[in-house]
Amino acid sequence: MSGKNGFTIWFTGLPGAGKSTLAGLTHEALQARGVINVEVLDGDVVRTHLSKGLGYSKEDRDTNIRRIGWVCRLLTKHGVPTIAAAISPYRDLRGEVRKMVEEAGGSGSFIEVYVNCPLEECERRDPKGLYRKARSGEIKHFTGVSDAYEPPYAPEVVLHTDRESPEESVRKIITVLKKFGWI
Repeated sequence: MSGKNGFTIWFTGLPGAGKSTLAGLTHEALQARGVINVEVLDGDVVRTHLSKGLGYSKEDRDTNIRRIGWVCRLLTKHGVPTIAAAISPYRDLRGEVRKMVEEAGGSGSFIEVYVNCPLEECERRDPKGLYRKARSGEIKHFTGVSDAYEPPYAPEVVLHTDRESPEESVRKIITVLKKFGWI
């Protein structure tokens, strides 16, 4: 890492788009480049520990994303590269998290990665069977089915996981990190 501060890579996208997979591969790629102290905050893991008990209402989702953002802010402030993978469906809240992180780490310390995958492909993948449950009414307020997902207007990186390999996607992220001087 070339700077004194850390940075946050924020993966956003529909459920099943590939956020967790790419976060893990990005973590590996950074470690292979000597960036050792990288933290990964996966939305599912955070929900079982930091946000246990929250549901999926807009208020609960916002609380969950603010908590992840606050942890990213702290880690970034203390020089720790951080990777967050969370659906984070609402633009305004992602903007709030960006501002929070950049106040701690400086301009450009928040890199938004839009994991763009068509809804049909996410449903086809459906690794946890959640789309099926949402379509049958078992899950309420499910992003992409009964709740909105607002794609970012100007993310630093756009990945198309339906037509590029995970390795291609990670290369795009690494290129942007180099461009910003973070690695």
